[in-house]
Amino acid sequence: MLTSINLFRHLLPAALLLGSSLAFAQVNASLPTIELKTGIYRIQAEVADTPERRQVGLMNRTGMPVNSGMLFVFEEKAGHCFWMFNTKIPLAIAFIADDGKIVNIEEMQAGTTNNHCPKAAVRYALEMNKQWFSERVIGPGSVISGLPKK
Repeated sequence: MLTSINLFRHLLPAALLLGSSLAFAQVNASLPTIELKTGIYRIQAEVADTPERRQVGLMNRTGMPVNSGMLFVFEEKAGHCFWMFNTKIPLAIAFIADDGKIVNIEEMQAGTTNNHCPKAAVRYALEMNKQWFSERVIGPGSVISGLPKK
């Protein structure tokens, strides 16, 4: 009986970890996607438009295709700040005004808890791979079209 209890003690944490990982994966497994455009570039963006989807974001992913990203959509314009806790890939984030103009862009290092915030109240934020915006000379004032209307 003692052996069964020890086995249970070792298997329970693993089962709980697997269950929580599956729960996280299921939250973002079926995210809707939309096509966004900026200049000559097209972006396939997953849409995180609920508190649960926004909380998970791109956590625990190990890669992202070049012209893919995640669009965070909030109900209210505010100073929505982001950090990179449990995010394994470095990202760039563009904070976007209602008219589609980029307010500011921040480069974010993987696994950090530094806050990255917009310079004005926004409803949208677009995460792309690190330096995606700078490599394409896209900066504040550039327009992202195709944003969903809330």
